[in-house]
Amino acid sequence: MSILTELITSENPHVRDSSLDDHCKKLTLDDILIECHALEEFWRRSDNLYERVRALFFLYAIYRFHLPEKGIKPKGLIPFEGYEHFLKRRYVEAIDVFLNSIRKEGLNEGIASALAKTYQSLGFQTLADQVRKSVKSIKGNNWMFRIGHPDDQPLRIRKELFINRTASNLFPLLHEETPVRMDLSHSGWSDIFFL
Repeated sequence: MSILTELITSENPHVRDSSLDDHCKKLTLDDILIECHALEEFWRRSDNLYERVRALFFLYAIYRFHLPEKGIKPKGLIPFEGYEHFLKRRYVEAIDVFLNSIRKEGLNEGIASALAKTYQSLGFQTLADQVRKSVKSIKGNNWMFRIGHPDDQPLRIRKELFINRTASNLFPLLHEETPVRMDLSHSGWSDIFFL
């Protein structure tokens, strides 16, 4: 098993919680490329969401920060086909194109940057897909995924709020009091996101 894959799968907290940065600093360029290959195979075959996402973010960090420090070619082209896949959020296809380019022409900072961004985007997409799947699995949330047009939205503003029954130009105000749990460690996100 690769050193960096073991950081993801180890049952030992001392190993699992050790620094990716510390490990990468000790490795040569060839060793890091071998580790990247192992991580690439690992995220593709893993059924565990945590392991898959962590491997993707390891790859992001390695291609963004560690490989450029190891003396890869500073200049090079990025295949347009991979860029097109990236723009269409077909991240796996983009990764395949970029990795194929490395096999043919070698690694350069442009490809490393493109791979880093693609791995990062795929990691976030993987997490978003899991949240969507979790939310979708609750029967009461199905309406959120049936909306194809704004008129399909089942939530409505009460008609009374559009009618001004006072002499002033002020319309009635709606005051909502609902307990909402806030996760302050994630940009103030709430589990009741529509509030």
